[in-house]
Amino acid sequence: MLCACSGEQFKFDEPPQSPESLATRDFSVNGLSSRTGDWESKLEDTQVDEAESTLKEALSLNYEEARALLGRLEFQRGIYDAALQVFQGIDIKGLTPRMTWAIVARTRLKKPRAKGDNIPPGVMSMHSVSLLLEAILLKAKSLEQLGRYIEAAKECKIILDTVESALPNGMSEGIGEDCKLLEMFHKSLELLPKLWTKAGVLDEAIIAYRRALVKPWNLDHQRLAAVQKDLAATLLYGGVEASVPPQSQAWGPTIPKNNTEEAILLLLILMRKVALLEIKWDAEIMDHLTYALSITGQFELLADHVEQVMPGIYNRAKRWYFLALCYNAAGQNETALNLLRKVSGCSEAKHKPHVPSFLLGAKLCSQDPNHAHQGIYFSRKVIDSADHQNGHFMGQAHKFLGVCYGSAARVCVLDSDRNLFQKESLNTLNHAALIGKEDPEVMFSLGLENALQRNLDVAFDNAMMYSGMVAGSSGRGWKLLSLVLSAEQRFNDAETIVDFALDEAGMSDQLGLLRLKAVLQIAQEQPKQAIETYRLLLALIQAQRELQVKNFDQVNYLVSDALAERKLEMTAWQDLASIYTELGSWVDAELCVDKAKSFEFYSSRSWHTTGMLFVAQSLYKEALVSFAVSLSIETDYVPSIVSTAEVLMKLGSQSLPIARSFLMNALRLDPTNHGAWLNLGLLSKMEGSLQQAADYFQAAYELKLSAPVQSFW
Repeated sequence: MLCACSGEQFKFDEPPQSPESLATRDFSVNGLSSRTGDWESKLEDTQVDEAESTLKEALSLNYEEARALLGRLEFQRGIYDAALQVFQGIDIKGLTPRMTWAIVARTRLKKPRAKGDNIPPGVMSMHSVSLLLEAILLKAKSLEQLGRYIEAAKECKIILDTVESALPNGMSEGIGEDCKLLEMFHKSLELLPKLWTKAGVLDEAIIAYRRALVKPWNLDHQRLAAVQKDLAATLLYGGVEASVPPQSQAWGPTIPKNNTEEAILLLLILMRKVALLEIKWDAEIMDHLTYALSITGQFELLADHVEQVMPGIYNRAKRWYFLALCYNAAGQNETALNLLRKVSGCSEAKHKPHVPSFLLGAKLCSQDPNHAHQGIYFSRKVIDSADHQNGHFMGQAHKFLGVCYGSAARVCVLDSDRNLFQKESLNTLNHAALIGKEDPEVMFSLGLENALQRNLDVAFDNAMMYSGMVAGSSGRGWKLLSLVLSAEQRFNDAETIVDFALDEAGMSDQLGLLRLKAVLQIAQEQPKQAIETYRLLLALIQAQRELQVKNFDQVNYLVSDALAERKLEMTAWQDLASIYTELGSWVDAELCVDKAKSFEFYSSRSWHTTGMLFVAQSLYKEALVSFAVSLSIETDYVPSIVSTAEVLMKLGSQSLPIARSFLMNALRLDPTNHGAWLNLGLLSKMEGSLQQAADYFQAAYELKLSAPVQSFW
């Protein structure tokens, strides 16, 4: 009968007991014997009841089995309403205990047994159980096709409950080899969570996925991996926080604390299976793992798994690019740049240029003046390689090229090279602004470069345009605007801008803006107000740190953010030390310096501040030692170079040549440093070169009139 109706071969545990058993009948795949007649044509012309009677008479089936076969035929023909009507006539609730007992009895007797060890009478055959389970599964699929997902899920769950109640410890490997029970059960395991997902009941979907994984159900490696991947995706993107199952809580502290940790664990298991060649490579697994590790800040772990991917999955350029992104996100820009240099190396010369790698290299180099020339090379590669119809790539390449030209100008030695790079920087950034007219980052870079070159009016216009593009939501935009106003000596206006920005900016931007407000108050000779602002800044940093510690398990706080706050706190103590030094409060100044050194002992600015405290107390030798320590930490730290020259000038005429050398070195590093020009004028005056001294004083005066209270860079 089963061969006739399904076209599939079935083996029986034992011959049917009836003399009219299926084994004695002559059925074929293409038709039935003369006793059955053309029942398929009857099926199309008669009602359900008549067709059912025909099947029962022709095949010696009971009521439920006949309906199961008839429902299957209707389902295969795509008539889901009719199939559902047939399946609803099966008393599933009444048959469930019999099916459970049949599975228990027949799986228990699978082992070799004596002749007298017969199956109890009245127990359903495994084929009957499989046929009825298939009917339940097809009923669930019919409901799914009709959009009744919750009802479909409940029907599908009956199959799992039936089998699991019979096999509470899972399936042994011998079960299901001679019937369709295993196949029906596996399909139900896979279908149930998908039905709950379609119904929007994600909590139940997650429970169904976990149910398929907690016990050994003989799923093959590929199907098991598919369930694990789908569960990980649901945990990551479902938007619901699923609680840990009670039976898993006995594992103690090793259990995942939230959805993301559970998803990462599943994905790491899958990546290991891929590495061991147990399952095929699946790009979606890597995509999910990339997302999960990125939102938790575990970029180095992600890089490790990218490196473990088998050769041939990614080509070399793409692998290096992927790794560079990971290390860049982890704050290891030097490692990222080394990888990107490989993409532009001779080994890849014969391959098509990988434009994203060059663009990333240009971006990283634009953030570090020491790599400015390498950034120019990367940007040029993008411009030469990119399709000129891709305006975005061209605009970004010109933006990074302009920024790198500006950085190169600030680190070069020759004035001619500096002037050339500054000119190229503005030209390139203006060209980038024409390409990407709606890109606020281009406008910010253009405004910053104009400010650095002291084109303050143009810089102000650029900063205003940038703030308009981002609708005033960028803290650094307000900061640039405020600094440009301070360079024009409009301190009140600059402080007003900062106050407005404090109301609009987020917490991370607010901390930096508070420090800028304090510096502006110092420039306006308001030390008491500045000290109060620093007190507020330090209190906010402390409160933020305590909140992070309290909510450590709930908040994914990036290490880079913590380091930025720590650096800002150290800077605040250094600023306070400078204020107390100016006020002549030596004890308070020393306490603030010691506090700053507790954050980072080897800080150039902390030792420079210590030196300035000694200078204020006329302890020049001690000051020189402090400045020497500062310069040993950072050789090109301009404030310590200028202060060293200033102290040497106070020690007598014999030290003047050395002081001049220091000042010339400071101007080579920072030509706009008005303090260096002022001291150079004083030195020339001491040497009797009055005209030269006048020129230096004039330069110092003009530069001071356009100097911001804080570095633009």
